[in-house]
Amino acid sequence: MNRKLSKPFLKWAGGKGQLLNKFKEIYPQELINGEIKIYIEPFVGGGAVLFDILQNYQIEKAYINDINKELINCYRCIKANAEEVIKQLDILEKEYLTSEDRAIYFYKVRDRYNEIQLNAHYDFEKCADFIFLNKTCFNGLYRVNKDGKFNVPHGKYKNPLICDKENLRSCSNLLQKVEISCGNYEEILEKVGNNTFLYFDPPYRPLIENNSFVSYDKSGFDDNDQIKLAENYKALDDKNCLLMLSNSDPKNINEEDNFFDDIYNGFEIKRVFAKRMINSSASKRGDITEIIVMNYKRSKIK
Repeated sequence: MNRKLSKPFLKWAGGKGQLLNKFKEIYPQELINGEIKIYIEPFVGGGAVLFDILQNYQIEKAYINDINKELINCYRCIKANAEEVIKQLDILEKEYLTSEDRAIYFYKVRDRYNEIQLNAHYDFEKCADFIFLNKTCFNGLYRVNKDGKFNVPHGKYKNPLICDKENLRSCSNLLQKVEISCGNYEEILEKVGNNTFLYFDPPYRPLIENNSFVSYDKSGFDDNDQIKLAENYKALDDKNCLLMLSNSDPKNINEEDNFFDDIYNGFEIKRVFAKRMINSSASKRGDITEIIVMNYKRSKIK
């Protein structure tokens, strides 16, 4: 009997679910052989790679981080008490699906979500609202304005699955071996030791100048931050750890743009195709390349 694998509990712009089959050819051989016991993901996002690695490889301990405190609150709540998340999310689902005007209900929840201040280590109401909005907003996007307020409009789905009870419970079980932190990614790098695999999936460098559509934290992540990340990547390479990083490929727009090729010069760089899922114009959604940077080589890499 085939076991049903857990999947990310959120839809996520730039999520890596569609690339997992390609990643399996790129993961370090040491991970596949079971030599790697510690996994670190400094920009966890939707967690597609996290859940893939936790379920398919012999990881004993994982560390995840993200600067988005509302997102991290969800991971913490689901790890601590999935049943409470399910209880509150189930109410939201039933009320939304039976509402005479779903848009009005959506914006009511969105307003409440923006009013809740995260003060406690766990806020289950904020967590449930976060997941609800993710499942019912336009394209499952998470975007905030300059004041940090969630401002994605209603998505108008016919029959969205908002409370996936079985998957939430499964995710909770997997997260028991995960240490969760919120803050600057550099802090989690202190966890790096021997036989550690790190996957970096930072906010992507925009392919179009001034494109803020996929921003999910008001602090942003500009070219100087990308350069600083590359410096940290190089410093980690001096340790006995394995590194993999994803980012956008500026050559989709300008063949002469060697930004990432330059700052990651000396490392293995592979380009893979992915579908651009978030765009205001449906005609402009299609296959583009993304870059994968590694400090190791795999014979299968073409």
